[in-house]
Amino acid sequence: MGAGHAHPLHLDHDSRVHRLPAEVKIVATLLFTIVVVVTPREKFLAFAGYLVLLVGVLVLAKVPPLWLAKRATIELPFVLLAIALPFAGHGERTEWLGMSLSIDGLHGAWNILAKGTLGVLASLLLAATTTARDLLLGLDRLRCPQVFTQIATFMLRYLDILADDARRMRVARLSRGYDPRFLWQVKAFAVGVGALFIRSYERGERVYLAMVARGYNGRLPRPEGPGATTFDWARSAALPLAAAAIALVAVLA
Repeated sequence: MGAGHAHPLHLDHDSRVHRLPAEVKIVATLLFTIVVVVTPREKFLAFAGYLVLLVGVLVLAKVPPLWLAKRATIELPFVLLAIALPFAGHGERTEWLGMSLSIDGLHGAWNILAKGTLGVLASLLLAATTTARDLLLGLDRLRCPQVFTQIATFMLRYLDILADDARRMRVARLSRGYDPRFLWQVKAFAVGVGALFIRSYERGERVYLAMVARGYNGRLPRPEGPGATTFDWARSAALPLAAAAIALVAVLA
């Protein structure tokens, strides 16, 4: 399934969450996110309960809170959108600190902030406890379309190579007097991007011919080794089941 490259979001720790098979963690994260999304935005205590569940996973996985908080800043563009909604929203308005705010906009901002933050945190915990290679193996065991897993596998395998090619080409341009501060020198950059594309296409052709020569018939070999056990599925189900219970209590209340 490709090389065992680690991605920058993975933390190489030894914990009960890290030892779970990737497929059960993927399904648990997906189900948890679905529960969060379908929860009515007015159920504020339910979202607090979801956050407590994620904190529990954080402790079990031995992920530093500061590490998670720094990487959660990826949602800042959505936070800025949420901040703008109370001012730009229509309908009934309320006054707060001399500002006129839309009530629908406030609800929309809370909806984006709460659900978006919980989804980002859940995804980061999945990435922190699962290597990129294991994620692909988990998707393969979940019968994800082969086209997707193969493209992702090759991207993971050759991304570092392409980045190194781009770095060498940049050094070559700089050694020949290329100065990216001048607009008229953008042509050199465009030519470099085109050359990198052609080089990548040629490499892909060579890799494909080498795979065909070794018996490739459109499907990669299935990963060896046992998959998730019933006990693994039961342990991973704790998170989405607890979230579903919180959502049910919040709705009935």
